Amino acid sequence: MARSSSSFAPIVCVVGFHHARGPETEGWFGVEDGTDPAIDNDWSFLPFMALSDGAHASTEDFSYFTLRRQRTETSAPTSVFGISCTRQIDASQLHNRPADVTRSTVQKAVVAIADSPQFFGQLREKLLMVTGAWFAQKDFTDVDILKKFQESLSRTLQDTEDDQYLGLSLRELIHEYKHQTLVLFKCCLLQPKMLFFGSRCERLCMVQFALISLIPGLLRRLEDCADPNFDNYERNLVMPTSLKTSDRNSLLSYMGLPLQLFGKGGMFGPYTPLQQLDVLADYGTKSYMVGSTNSLLLQQKDRYSDILINLDELTISITSSSLRTALALSAADRRWIDFLSTTVHDTWDEAFPSRPKTMGYMGSEEFIRLQFEEYLLALLSTTKYHLYLQSHPPLPSIEGDPTTDFNPDFLTHWQQTSSFTLFTTHTDSHLFDIVEPRHPTAGNLSFEDIQRRFAMQIQTLHLDERLATSKEALNKHLASSHKKVSTAFSNLWADIEAMREAQRKRAEAAHLPTVKQGSNGTSTSPPPDPNTKPRVDLTAAQASVQAAGQKAGAYISSWGAWASERRKGWAEGRLSASARSEDVAGAGVGVGEKSPGKLARWNSSASGKMKEEKGGDGIGRLDA
Repeated sequence: MARSSSSFAPIVCVVGFHHARGPETEGWFGVEDGTDPAIDNDWSFLPFMALSDGAHASTEDFSYFTLRRQRTETSAPTSVFGISCTRQIDASQLHNRPADVTRSTVQKAVVAIADSPQFFGQLREKLLMVTGAWFAQKDFTDVDILKKFQESLSRTLQDTEDDQYLGLSLRELIHEYKHQTLVLFKCCLLQPKMLFFGSRCERLCMVQFALISLIPGLLRRLEDCADPNFDNYERNLVMPTSLKTSDRNSLLSYMGLPLQLFGKGGMFGPYTPLQQLDVLADYGTKSYMVGSTNSLLLQQKDRYSDILINLDELTISITSSSLRTALALSAADRRWIDFLSTTVHDTWDEAFPSRPKTMGYMGSEEFIRLQFEEYLLALLSTTKYHLYLQSHPPLPSIEGDPTTDFNPDFLTHWQQTSSFTLFTTHTDSHLFDIVEPRHPTAGNLSFEDIQRRFAMQIQTLHLDERLATSKEALNKHLASSHKKVSTAFSNLWADIEAMREAQRKRAEAAHLPTVKQGSNGTSTSPPPDPNTKPRVDLTAAQASVQAAGQKAGAYISSWGAWASERRKGWAEGRLSASARSEDVAGAGVGVGEKSPGKLARWNSSASGKMKEEKGGDGIGRLDA
């Protein structure tokens, strides 16, 4: 399953931004005179791929993209891969400023195109230095350094069977996305329409390369990824008939790896400009993994994606309900990815995120890569055993159907993909005899899983840091409250002391007349020592205060009783006067009639009553 040798030699070009025409190709290096690869291969979108949207916002950026290479006399149509380094310089610093440069800055990109992305790791570093040196000349007419750079590529970029990994550090990927990393990995196997968005083009591309690098050997077998109509891999694929267990590559090939994710109907574009949206919307494009830095695609995510990964916000939006169900992680999946996340977190080093702080194997890039390889091999073996159970009785050495640990909905969805069809038709039916058909962390949900998941949630939400801050704030409030309470008690004690001092002074003032009277009589008491403070008898003071209160209460009670009696007397006087008025009326004394005898008697009686109602003070009562 090794890739056949290619006759394509790496080439270099320069892409500039013209103020009137936009991005355009300015020159090629490493091609025959009079030829233009952009015209020969219909690379009309190359300038837009090299100068990504938003590249002007950064001093330096990288873009990764795929191109379709047309059929030649010696090779079939295939995919080639481009990497560009974009920089900009102040136009006033140029030694030879062209007449058509009207803007204050000049933006250009140096592009290298090769037949495989597995060299891009070392190619990026060389491209960075060459582009920096070319811009440092401040003269874009001198391109000798670019010619020498292209000539060196043919000598240094040699094909090899060893994997040269490309992409974002897997430690950083797991540190940022945690259990979502496994969701993205399984999503790649289901071949949906994956759309990545981010404002930084290089990071956007590196995340995608990191994901596909988790499938062993896939970086070397991407010859069909640039065009949904390519299917060279499938037509040239041969089923392996032998296995050398001591050879890792032989084992992986026998197990059906790499899984072809970008075959017929599939497409891979780490950076895809808006000019290629027609290709994405084409009926023949069934699945893809593409990236964009243009926020316009966010407004049309339902049309162009089944799943959207926003790298700026670190969010994953699954628009397809069936895909959401298939990507749900089982208890064994969560246990497996939680173990990886915990290992990375325990060995995390902010200064050097790509390597463990312990400098050991646990948590390293190779450790993570082998864990995913073990997971993938277990999935392939388990799937083969699941197909075996459909027509054979279960084996006594294997308990139940182990596919339940991988989520049965995921397996059902995967069986509908072209990748799965290619896998089942080109691999042995008894792969479970080579690799045990069992999830690496098989088993039901346990208490340890809950504890581990709770710890991961605390790490994710930074609850420990928040609780530490809250604890510090609480301690400050407690200290402040303690100070306030202490001050209040101190003030209360001072008030008590002041009251005692006032009582002492009053007792001393009351004691002075007694002392003077004793000096006039026969008292022989010695005079008080002026240096000695007299003792205050608090019991006596309280008793005097209580006696005064009792006297005041008795006085108020007596006054209330007297007032009550007076009200009763007044009421009786009114009633008697009313009764006498009725008697007079009953005796036949009408209005205007005079009865001298009776009137005299009434006056005599009233006069006597008034005398009786006078009190000892001589004040007459108004009701008389």
